[in-house]
Amino acid sequence: MKTVIMICACALAFSGCAAYGPSTVSRDGFDYTSAISDSWKQQMLFNIVKIRYGDAPVFLDVASVINQYSVESQVNLLFGWAYPVVAGGTNVQSVGGAARYVDRPTITYSPITGQKFARSLMTPIPPTAVLSLIQAGYPVDLILRISVHTINGIRNRFGGSARARSADPEFYPLLERLRRIQDSGGIGMRFEKKNEMEGVIFTFRGKVSEETNKDSLWVRKTLGLKPDADTFKVVYGSVAKDDREIAIQTRSVLEILVDLSSLIDVPEKHVAEKVVNPTMVEQVADGSAPPPLLRIHSSSARPGNAFIAIPYQGYWFYIDNRDYASKRLFSFIMFIFALTETGGGKEEAPIVTIPVGG
Repeated sequence: MKTVIMICACALAFSGCAAYGPSTVSRDGFDYTSAISDSWKQQMLFNIVKIRYGDAPVFLDVASVINQYSVESQVNLLFGWAYPVVAGGTNVQSVGGAARYVDRPTITYSPITGQKFARSLMTPIPPTAVLSLIQAGYPVDLILRISVHTINGIRNRFGGSARARSADPEFYPLLERLRRIQDSGGIGMRFEKKNEMEGVIFTFRGKVSEETNKDSLWVRKTLGLKPDADTFKVVYGSVAKDDREIAIQTRSVLEILVDLSSLIDVPEKHVAEKVVNPTMVEQVADGSAPPPLLRIHSSSARPGNAFIAIPYQGYWFYIDNRDYASKRLFSFIMFIFALTETGGGKEEAPIVTIPVGG
């Protein structure tokens, strides 16, 4: 009987090993991908909130994840017999087993710092990159509203506390008409490279509807472009040199985050205590307020239906899970930041490794 018990215990112990090894790859890959993704979203929202409150942003990257599994088992069998049983004697029979499972991940965190990363964070995005996104199919009004300060001198809104301003009256109508032209297929671009410098030729296509043609003429007139020209050179700057050029003054990633932070619905208590400035309410020419690019709410209690939420200074800041437009824009900002982060100096940053015991 004891032999049977021992064999069964060994079989159970070693059969548990079959659940580890290759079969953990898909499970661990999904779990860690989800955890790192949520961590990045929380970190991005946390830094946007910190910028609004005048605090310095700090980004921390998960450099590596190493997971170790350990399965140990032990079976003991003790059998003793005395015959005949003498006074005070006894028959001893026992069987025992022990098993231990250990999941010991080691996660390496690397602060994203360095001169190269700081420069990439504060350097304006090249106009070629902005127009490449438009060429890829992203809405022209969304891209320009996020990433530019001026187009041929027509200014966009900016929410930075040191130089907050509303958009010029022509800016939003300009974006509206450009979006209609884009939807009709009336916008084209050609990328050219000369002497290691890449440039963009912006084109209004000729075969369009009468309505699109009217929008195109309005855009030319508003931007001070030659009415009968179809192609225009795009450059970085605030002023075009002639009527065949479009000058775009783009923003840096840091300026994008500063502008988005100004849209946060901060608690009235913090405004009253002068912990933070009130949210700027922008009005356009007809007296209406343009819809915000991103809606970040605040609450004294943890929200129940949040896409992402973080605590800060006694309040919760979050994006509602039902607000698809804000979720899409937030994910797009993370994509832009990831492109900038690839030029960082992580290889020179100090590394902090924290073993997590199972």
